[in-house]
Amino acid sequence: MSSAATTIKAKQRPGDRVFSGSAVFAGSMILVTLAAVAIFLIVQSVPALFATSEEASILTTNFWDYVWPLLFGTVWAAALALLMALPVSIGIALFISHYAPRRLASVLGYIVDLLAAVPSVVFGLWGIGVLAPAVQPVYSWLVENLGWFPLFAGPVSGTGRTILTAAIVLAVMVLPIMTAICREVFLQTPVLHEEAALALGATRWEMIRMAVLPFGRSGIVSASVLGLGRALGETMAVAMVLSATGVISFQLLTSVNPSTIAANIALSFPEAYGLNVNVLIATGLILFVVTFAVNAFARWIVSRRKDFSGAN
Repeated sequence: MSSAATTIKAKQRPGDRVFSGSAVFAGSMILVTLAAVAIFLIVQSVPALFATSEEASILTTNFWDYVWPLLFGTVWAAALALLMALPVSIGIALFISHYAPRRLASVLGYIVDLLAAVPSVVFGLWGIGVLAPAVQPVYSWLVENLGWFPLFAGPVSGTGRTILTAAIVLAVMVLPIMTAICREVFLQTPVLHEEAALALGATRWEMIRMAVLPFGRSGIVSASVLGLGRALGETMAVAMVLSATGVISFQLLTSVNPSTIAANIALSFPEAYGLNVNVLIATGLILFVVTFAVNAFARWIVSRRKDFSGAN
């Protein structure tokens, strides 16, 4: 008998071949779609990257002087939203996973997931009609009493439609996805780790601080980065709430506010023509690169997380 191993190939059924081909096609379509979007943005953006105000009326000097304030406003608003949403999302996730009764936790989890389905235009209407008038007196108080601090310097906006109001709306919008990710990570904490901390005499908060939060650290970071990516690309809510003037300013409560790339495209595109369209598409390319980098960074953090059991 020959010692050479005989290769045995499993016979593929027609259904297996169809399913395998469909799966490969579906997966490749993601790459094709992403490549098509990137190629479209690059091709359409090339004429605008070196354009001047004489060639495009939307520009004041050149493209880069036009896009830097928009990029600053995009990152600034998203960073403020993340700063407000992250502690709240961690607190809600901890309450649902470790403090609330099971029935209440299931109801709260459903409400949080339902909040993610609310359209952004509804958040924009809420920001204009409810939030902005409600926070305007608070802004006036901050300017009067804390105006010496650069972020709260005046004059205060009379409408409340400031970069801080837009950031609050963004924080509410990114809260569901951040809370959902943190909740699932906290629920995966090995029970043996929690019971060991409690057996050593730790209180519930000490157990969370020593066992749950260290286990979920990478999940918290990935949730915050994914929330940041969501806030960077938000359009309608920011366009409706923010009273933008297209400047670079760190002041939070004045009527002079930076705009965001997505909101600027939504507001300027209907009246754009000629090379102005290419300029707006080029700003979209900048936003595409920034958002892609943020999400790629989040996926890298998620991939670094090692699964382990309670026995480790």
